[in-house]
Amino acid sequence: MSENPPLSTNPMPSLDHDHLIVCPQCDAVYQITRPGHGERAVCTQCHTVLIAPRKKAGLQIIAVSIAVMILIIAAAWFPFLTIKAAGNTNAVSILDAALAFQGGPLVILALCTAALIMVVPLTRVLLVLYVLIPMVRDRPPARHAMQAFRLSEALRPWSMAEIFALGCAVALIKVADLADIAMGPAFYMFAALVILVVVQDRFMCRWTVWNALDPNSDRHARRT
Repeated sequence: MSENPPLSTNPMPSLDHDHLIVCPQCDAVYQITRPGHGERAVCTQCHTVLIAPRKKAGLQIIAVSIAVMILIIAAAWFPFLTIKAAGNTNAVSILDAALAFQGGPLVILALCTAALIMVVPLTRVLLVLYVLIPMVRDRPPARHAMQAFRLSEALRPWSMAEIFALGCAVALIKVADLADIAMGPAFYMFAALVILVVVQDRFMCRWTVWNALDPNSDRHARRT
C-alpha cells in the first residue's frame, strides 16, 4: 500500500480551516491532500495515519459492527467460564459477575465494570451504524449524525473490552492452581469481540466520515 503524506507543516494563515488537518498525536498541521483509494496520508512527524480511504469500507465496517453487536449481547448471557473446586461446580457469565454484588460500594464498581466492557462498546457500535448506514445507501446523513459520531469517538477511550480480556488472562493464571477452570462460549465470543473491535477501528477512516457528514462537501464524498 503506497503512502501519500500531506504537503507541509508550515503555518498557512491564508488557507481556510476546511483545508487543514491536525495530527491527533503530535498536533502537526497539514494542508489536506486527498489520497486515492488504497493510499494513505500520514504524519511526517510521528507517522500517524491521518487519512486512509478504502473502497467498500462502509459496508465492511457495518458488517463488523453487526458482528460485534451480536457478540456483545451473546457474551453477556452465555457462561464465561466454569470453575470446579472441592466437588463444586459453578458457571459464571459476565452479567452474573456484574450483578453478584448486592450492596455497598462494590455495586458501583461492578456496574462501572459492566458499563466499560459491554455498555460502552455496544453504544459505540449502535452510533456507528446510525451514522454509516445512510451514507452507504447514498442518502443524506441521519439527523444529528455529526453529534452521534462525535459521541462515538469520545467513548472510544472508555471502551475497555481488551483491558478486561487481559485482566481475565492474568486472573486465570493465578487461579489455575487452586481450581479446575474451563472456558465457556462467552470467553471465545469475547476474544473474537476484541479482535473485531480492532478491525473495526482499523477500517474506519475518520476523516472520510467527517467529510461525508459535512453539509458543504460534495455528494460524491459521502460514500465510504
